[in-house]
Amino acid sequence: MFDVDNFIADCCEAVEKDPTHKSAAEVVRRAMSDPSKILESLGEPTEPGITPLYQSSKLTIINLAWKPSTTIPPHNHEMWAVIGIYGGREDNIFWRRIKDHPEGLIEAAGAKALSTGDVCPMGADIIHSVTNPIPRLTAALHVYGGDFFEAERSEWEAERLTEHQLDMDAVRARFSS
Repeated sequence: MFDVDNFIADCCEAVEKDPTHKSAAEVVRRAMSDPSKILESLGEPTEPGITPLYQSSKLTIINLAWKPSTTIPPHNHEMWAVIGIYGGREDNIFWRRIKDHPEGLIEAAGAKALSTGDVCPMGADIIHSVTNPIPRLTAALHVYGGDFFEAERSEWEAERLTEHQLDMDAVRARFSS
């Protein structure tokens, strides 16, 4: 059985031992080895949302449910992240900054589709956009190496790929019903 309190404790212990994403990724991989147990414990999501499970200056754990057919524009986290999908799918495009561009433009650098049970660790310098390409909610556990809600981050405008400050209220609105 997946136990949220044990998962949080294991993530906290992992970050205390190793402040990089590597130890936390192992905790998420163990949890995602049986995504049906996570669904049983957390319940099948019925609406989109960002539900914080744990938040501190060193670690944030979020239960996230994505709306069907939603795309989140390119953004960074300014901290490492580990994403584990326990229901559905998300498609990531990874971006890199165009060297010395005055407007902070980015260009596509790779992609990865994540399905139920998949885990994707990301370094602190990663920029990505995310799409839920399926006609139902996608559910994921997100573990961040810092305070996800308080960090100053960037987002890139989807059409011209110009950089601006990320607005956390706008992010929350994207994940509301």
